[in-house]
Amino acid sequence: DVQLVESGGGSVQTGGALRLSCAFSGVHYRGHCMGWLRQALGKEREGDAVIDRFSWPAYADSVKGRFTIARDNAKTTLFLQMNSLKLEDSAIYYCVAGPQCFLESKFDYWGQGTQVTVS
Repeated sequence: DVQLVESGGGSVQTGGALRLSCAFSGVHYRGHCMGWLRQALGKEREGDAVIDRFSWPAYADSVKGRFTIARDNAKTTLFLQMNSLKLEDSAIYYCVAGPQCFLESKFDYWGQGTQVTVS
């Protein structure tokens, strides 16, 4: 079974930083793209960052230069370092995995989500 478990969300002031973690199992990095999506209240889900099996990242324009995605394959953990947080970054953040590596991809596997609130 595939399991994705996020942690690290919380409340932070504008300009602050948070680091999200996603412990994953049942997913092999060589076969799956992994990423972080967000869903803000009343808005569509949108992709923030993905990382492919070669550990090459891709970012949404809105987070480039502020967010960094990384994966520790040995420990089967995915990270999202979020710096210079803005009010509009407030959302539920989901760890995802799937065969295709685009921000718009329909990912097969989702975590339960972790809330990030910027005020």
